[in-house]
Amino acid sequence: MDRSAEPIPPAWEIGEFERSLRARDRSEHTTRAYRGDLEQVARWSGVHDPARITLSTLREYLADALERGDSPATLGRRRAALRTYFAWRVESGRQSESPAQRLSAPRARRRLPELATREDLARLLDSEWGDDPWARRDRAVGEILYGAGLRVSELCGLHSRDLDLEGGWLRVLGKGRKERLVPLHSTGRRAVDAWLEVRAERAGPETGDLVFVNRRGRPLGPRDVRRILEARLGRPLHPHALRHTFATHLLEGGADLRVVQEMLGHANLSTTQIYTHVSKSHLQKVHRATHPRGGGLD
Repeated sequence: MDRSAEPIPPAWEIGEFERSLRARDRSEHTTRAYRGDLEQVARWSGVHDPARITLSTLREYLADALERGDSPATLGRRRAALRTYFAWRVESGRQSESPAQRLSAPRARRRLPELATREDLARLLDSEWGDDPWARRDRAVGEILYGAGLRVSELCGLHSRDLDLEGGWLRVLGKGRKERLVPLHSTGRRAVDAWLEVRAERAGPETGDLVFVNRRGRPLGPRDVRRILEARLGRPLHPHALRHTFATHLLEGGADLRVVQEMLGHANLSTTQIYTHVSKSHLQKVHRATHPRGGGLD
């Protein structure tokens, strides 16, 4: 039975829960995702009072989501949404215990991230595009994504006050609203400076002192960045691939893992360690392609 159009019973208080997430500075992306997950389970269960939800109900819901084709990563997020929601209900005195406390979900298999190729980097950073304002902006975008390893949301959120081009630093507001300082190399500083020389003529009033704007004079968004990369490279490339490549190249060059963790803004070292596997994978490919015993030569 399709319940997707049914209203959410008021007892679920999803709006109140959403406000509690914002009060805790949870990201807008997480807040929207958790709200959608809870609306789905409320409709799926048909239960009007969430205090009547049991662990068995939640396990059945996740099993049904798996059958519908949810990936382990999506199931993990749904589990996190349920645990956070019912913990909030317990903390706020709405019910005595959480049915999601012992809820488990399949673990997502961690895939090696996509990397930019040598040809991608040459086309993005070394090719001549002319000197018009948008070429300057696109060059600066590429230099920051690869040269400083920023998330695309962090790039789009950069303000002029966050730049210390003389000293070679960017102040970045990352996940959980945590600030970090990231170095920017001299080529990147020159690229940003060249864009700033013409930015004011292209920016609309709503951009404030945001560094990057789109062709309509509005704040640059992640979709704009993806379009920039595709136009300059002639193929789709997710902006995150440049962040992955940044981290991988640092480690291949001998950088300490904890230094890379600090520059990427990872809360846990285990998140950064995936790049050591990428580096090993790269070394294996080189070995297979070039060593007489590697399998790449007959």
